[in-house]
Amino acid sequence: MSDATLPASVAPEAVKAVRRFNRFFTRRIGVLEPYLGSALSLTDVRVLYELAHRPGVVARDLMHELGLDAGYLSRILKRFEADGWLTRNPSPADARQSLLALTEAGHAAFAPLQQRSRDEAAALLRPLPAGPRQQLVDAMARVEALLADAPTASRQVMLRDPVPGDIGWVVQQHGALYARDYGWDMRFEALVAGIAADFVRKFQPDWEKCWIAELDGERVGAIFLVRKSATTAQLRMLILTPQARGLGLGARLTDECIAFARAKGYRKMVLWTNSCLTAARAIYAKRGFRLVKSEPYEGFGQQLVGETWELRL
Repeated sequence: MSDATLPASVAPEAVKAVRRFNRFFTRRIGVLEPYLGSALSLTDVRVLYELAHRPGVVARDLMHELGLDAGYLSRILKRFEADGWLTRNPSPADARQSLLALTEAGHAAFAPLQQRSRDEAAALLRPLPAGPRQQLVDAMARVEALLADAPTASRQVMLRDPVPGDIGWVVQQHGALYARDYGWDMRFEALVAGIAADFVRKFQPDWEKCWIAELDGERVGAIFLVRKSATTAQLRMLILTPQARGLGLGARLTDECIAFARAKGYRKMVLWTNSCLTAARAIYAKRGFRLVKSEPYEGFGQQLVGETWELRL
C-alpha cells in the first residue's frame, strides 16, 4: 500500500516516523547482521526461545504466537529435528498434534544465544545514566502496551479524593521518581513532605482540593490545588507514575484543577516548576499558562532553573 492510499486517519508523517524508528532500532540491536553471531536467523532463534520456555507446546500454538506461515514453521522444526535439537511426542489431547520439546542438545545450542542476547541488551543500556535508562525501559513498555491486542483505552481510570495513606504515597513517589529521573537528592522529598503536611494540617475544603488518579485500581498520579490568597489558587505536586504517562492523565488532572478554581471564583492560578520538567510544562502552556519568571538556582544536588507560571481565569 502506498502512502497515498492510506486511510485518512493515518498521517503519512506518522507512517514515516514508524518506519524510521524501525530502521534505527533494527540497526541498533543487530537484526541486520548474523543474528547473535550465529548461523541462525532471527526467526530460528525466536522459535528456539519458545521451545525452551514452553516445553510441550504444539506447532499450531507456535504458529499463532509467532505469526508464522505453517509451511515455514514446519521447515524450521524439521531442520531442528534433523540437528538433534527437537523431539516430538503425541499429544494426549489431540492425536493430530505433537508435543514439541528441546533435547539436551537443543538447550545446549540455545543457552549461549540467550546469554549473548542478554549481554547485547545490557550493552545497549549500559552507556545511559540511570534516569534516561529507566525512561527508555518505560517508553518500550508504553509502546508494547499501545500496540498490544487489548486497547489501552479499555483501561479503567478514576479520579478520587484522598484517603489515609495517599498523601504519604504522593511524597514517596516524588522522592523516588525525581531521584531516578533527574538525580535530585532527599532534600526534594523533604520539601514535598512539608508541602503535603501543610496541605493536610491547614486544609480548607471549600477552597482546596486533591485528586488521586487510579488506573485499573492502582494509584498512578495526583495533583493538588491550594488557596494562596482570596483571588489566587496554586497548583502543586502534579505527579504521574511511569505506567500512567502518555495516557492524557496529566492533562486531565490539570483540567480538573482549572475547573475547580474557576468554579470557586479564583481569578488567577499560579504554579512553580522547573525548566527540565518538559512534559508538565507542555501541559501548562497548552492550557494558557504563561511563564512569568525564570531564575537559576542550586537545589536538590543539581543546577536548576525554577519557573513561575500564571493563568488568568
